[in-house]
Amino acid sequence: MSQPAPMITKDGRFAYEAAGDPDATPLIFLHGIGGAARAWRQQLARFGTQFRAIAWDMPGYGGSAPLANVSIAALADALQQFIEQLGATGPVLVGHSIGGMIVQKWLTQSPKLARAVVLAQTSPAFGKADGDWQKSFIAARLGPLDRGETMKSLAPSLVKELVGDDPDPKGMELARECMGSVPEASYRAVMLALIGFDQRSSLKDITIPTLLLSGSKDNNAPAPMMAKTATFIPSAEYVELPGVGHLANLERPDAFDEAVGRFLNSLANVG
Repeated sequence: MSQPAPMITKDGRFAYEAAGDPDATPLIFLHGIGGAARAWRQQLARFGTQFRAIAWDMPGYGGSAPLANVSIAALADALQQFIEQLGATGPVLVGHSIGGMIVQKWLTQSPKLARAVVLAQTSPAFGKADGDWQKSFIAARLGPLDRGETMKSLAPSLVKELVGDDPDPKGMELARECMGSVPEASYRAVMLALIGFDQRSSLKDITIPTLLLSGSKDNNAPAPMMAKTATFIPSAEYVELPGVGHLANLERPDAFDEAVGRFLNSLANVG
C-alpha cells in the first residue's frame, strides 16, 4: 500500500494525505474518533486513479492543530475552512462515524457545496446528555482513561470491540496503531462533543445524492438505525455490508471500496 507524504494546508492548521490529479474532482475522507488520515490509505490509492482523493487529520489529530473548543459545529466549521484551504470545489465527502456527523452538520451550513456524500457507519443523533445509554457509552470509553490506562494500552481492546467477522489483519494493525496514537485530550474532547448531537430534523433537507453505508455487525451505528435514517433523506441509497462491524474501510477494505465505487460511478452516469 502506498504511503503518501503528509501535507499541510497553507494556514498550517490542517494535516492531510492525498493522491491523484490535483485537478480531478475532490473526494474527501473524514475519519472517526479513533482514526487518522492514514486510516484511509487504501482508499486514497484506490480512488486516487479517478479523483483527487484527500484524507484529513481531524483537528487535534495527527499534524492538525486542536480547536480551542470542540463541538460538532466547530468541527464542521473547521471542515469548511479545510475545503477552502484546498480550493476544493464540488467535492464528494465520505464521513465515517463522527466524520459522518461532521458532514451532516456541515451540510446544514453548506447544503449546495458538495457533489454528493457518503455517510458511513454513522448516526444522525447521539441523544440527550442525561440519557442512560449516552451516559454508559461515555463512561465505558472514558472510564479506563480515568483509571490510568492510556490510548496505546486500550487500543487493542477498543478495536476488537468495534469489528465484526474475520477482519483484515493488516487493517486491524492499522486500526490499533491509529487508535493508540490519538492524543488522550483529543479523544476525550471529541467523545464529549457527541453529547446532544441531533440532526434528525435536517435529514429531509439533504438534497444531494447520498449513500448510507452500514455494517450488519456494527453495534455503534446499528444497521437497522441506518436503514431507517436513509428513509428520511430524499435521494439516499442504502447499502449494508454483511458481517462487518464499525470499521468497514479497515475490516473489509475491498467490500467498502466496491460499495463506494459503485455509488461514485452512478454519479458519473447521472452527471
